[in-house]
Amino acid sequence: MAVLKSALILGASGLVGQQLLRELLHDDRYDSVTCLVRRPLGQHLYKDPKNKLHPVVVDFDALDDYQGYFGADHIYCCLGTTLKRAGSLQAFRKVDFEYVHVAAQLARGQRAGGFVWISSAGANAQSNNYYLKVKGELENAIMRMPQLPNAAAVRPGLLIGERVNDKRPLEKAAANLLQLIRPLLVGRLKKYRAVYPSQVALEMIRHQEF
Repeated sequence: MAVLKSALILGASGLVGQQLLRELLHDDRYDSVTCLVRRPLGQHLYKDPKNKLHPVVVDFDALDDYQGYFGADHIYCCLGTTLKRAGSLQAFRKVDFEYVHVAAQLARGQRAGGFVWISSAGANAQSNNYYLKVKGELENAIMRMPQLPNAAAVRPGLLIGERVNDKRPLEKAAANLLQLIRPLLVGRLKKYRAVYPSQVALEMIRHQEF
């Protein structure tokens, strides 16, 4: 009989995080799914017949205080924002680099079985685009971290989907355009195709070792 796994999700309220949580609650390979959230999670939005879900409200500026949760078998980090929503380059970097980097360090310290996070298509530490530069710097920082097994970055293009209380008209228009020209995005351009949150969630699960 296979040994059941425990999972930890950071960022369960986002587009990918919501879909990932639903997938894990229905995945018979997991017997426990803990979510670290900034505010109470609407548990009524998720079907949890086996009572796997354990939401914990935390202060992401003090993740070290919650290090005990990072001993899970599989850690999924879906934290992320946009430059516009963050309001400044510093605030954006805090969410997209610092929070995720600290999470990876805690995963290493607690000997988690695997750490998967969301990066971006085109991530490059040398990019002139600040968003892609930060994503690339984070990839370099985590992948060079010793004693962190099974670390993997998932690099989606623009996400297709409606965000509650976070309207992004330009991003939506860009995603719609990418859908129209999808047949043309082949070869090296394939990575820039717009994707559904469910696709990203399944890709994150695929990177974990069972």
